[in-house]
Amino acid sequence: MSIELRKSHLIELGKFLNQFRRNGIEQNEDVKNNEEFFEEFKEQIERAIHHNGWFTPDNILFALEGWSDSLNSSNLDKWLKPYNFDAVEPKTVGIIMAGNIPLVGFHDFISVLIAGHKVLVKQSSNDMKLLPILANYLISLDSDYKNKIEFTENRMNDFEAIIATGSNNTSRYFEYYFANKKSIIRKNRNSVAILTGNETTEDLVALGHDIFRYFGLGCRSVSKLYVPEDYDIDAFYKALAPWASLMDHAKYANNYDYNKAVYLMSEFKMLDNGFLVLKEDQNFGSPIATVFYEKYSNLEALKATINNNKENLQCVVANNFMESEIPFGKTQYPQLWDYADNIDTLEFLENI
Repeated sequence: MSIELRKSHLIELGKFLNQFRRNGIEQNEDVKNNEEFFEEFKEQIERAIHHNGWFTPDNILFALEGWSDSLNSSNLDKWLKPYNFDAVEPKTVGIIMAGNIPLVGFHDFISVLIAGHKVLVKQSSNDMKLLPILANYLISLDSDYKNKIEFTENRMNDFEAIIATGSNNTSRYFEYYFANKKSIIRKNRNSVAILTGNETTEDLVALGHDIFRYFGLGCRSVSKLYVPEDYDIDAFYKALAPWASLMDHAKYANNYDYNKAVYLMSEFKMLDNGFLVLKEDQNFGSPIATVFYEKYSNLEALKATINNNKENLQCVVANNFMESEIPFGKTQYPQLWDYADNIDTLEFLENI
């Protein structure tokens, strides 16, 4: 199977996913094999919602929109241009997936396949409903995928390389267990935003999306703010007002109530608007319904802090602060070439 053929399959998969959008789920008769998969995938979305309380219809469809928008010819050409997979000897690559947001391991999945390897998938129990249907859709496009895609719930065996995503604790286990395998081992990462007080209301409204999409469970979700000493927090809170409806979600509301109670009993310094707690804290990873913040007085010193902690950070949201920053509101729109932990997955797969 040539890489051009594999690329065409991902384009068809993108067209299939394009039917499932937040503004409506609508069947497109021009999509290949749709009569077999459209209703099945629609039902599977419902199963995913009931299986994991964090997977709301809006968040699932947002994730599907992102993938449908990414899987087109121009994006795939740009993504694949730096690599040569013509001479790749097919290997079996295991993937241990996280389950914090819908289809969080999908990028690794398509990366292994587009590189010409076989994928052995161990899904998280939190996110196991959507990917098998998409795998079957690829098989319907080309039966060769039957020999290239395998799912397992048991101990993984017979693979040459591994891509594993987990917490800092599980990463130590992965590093020990897979010490003799070529590997990408991903750890905890968080995202931060740099505020100067010169942000527009539109900037702060967009930042709300960076904070609250997926309830803040993703590594690209902003979990910490850096603000000037005299920052007006009221402007920030006012811009977040549209997200107050998060309290209608029981799991989010329970986390908000619990964390707020802990902070109050511990007499921690905090700010609160009724659905988001701001706690002054030097750590990066904040609990659900909480964002940490830290004050700064010198931007150059702050740049040094960010650079010294780059191994802990996924995204830095800012406006003209540093070269690799992400604009407000864009953390949840990664491109195919935006690699988790800044580790080039395709380069790894090209050379195993």
